[in-house]
Amino acid sequence: MAIKYILASSSPRRHELFAFITKDFEVISPDCDEVLPKETEPYSVPEILAVRKAMSVAKTHPDEMVVGCDTVVILDGVIFGKPKDEANAYDMLGTLSGRTHTVVSGVCICYKGRTLSFSQETDVEFYPLSDSEIRNYITEFKPLDKAGSYGVQDGGALFIKGIRGDYYNVMGLPIARLKREIDKLITLAGG
Repeated sequence: MAIKYILASSSPRRHELFAFITKDFEVISPDCDEVLPKETEPYSVPEILAVRKAMSVAKTHPDEMVVGCDTVVILDGVIFGKPKDEANAYDMLGTLSGRTHTVVSGVCICYKGRTLSFSQETDVEFYPLSDSEIRNYITEFKPLDKAGSYGVQDGGALFIKGIRGDYYNVMGLPIARLKREIDKLITLAGG
């Protein structure tokens, strides 16, 4: 019997990336609480949220392969999530300017009562950014739906001096590792 895949994400970028793993999948937006205690260690936040997202969908789809994901940008122990507005996006990009930050994606896979989760980290170094570069980017690309206020796949690519790690993780889904973890879970669950 063929495995039925569900991506528990409303992100269009994740939809595009998941299609590298399988073209045959359903998208269901997760419905879960994303508020965590303030003392939660920043690097563990994406994986905790990914587990919540996947589990919220898996409870009504226990026999399908459900994948949840969450991505954040971290600099100096501070999480840069999606900006509240353009002023917040400007502040975030100004803080990231000329520095190296870490993109952390947490991923959770649920299948036949089994759960497997992991985090993937990628370091991204930005060139120093001018005021006009930041303002023009925000005006043209409207990055309010992106962690850290930029997209590596759009004009944000012009900010990047270097990447150490998985490029697709910066887009929001570490597809090479995810494929391997899915294969591992299928084996554990007996097919």
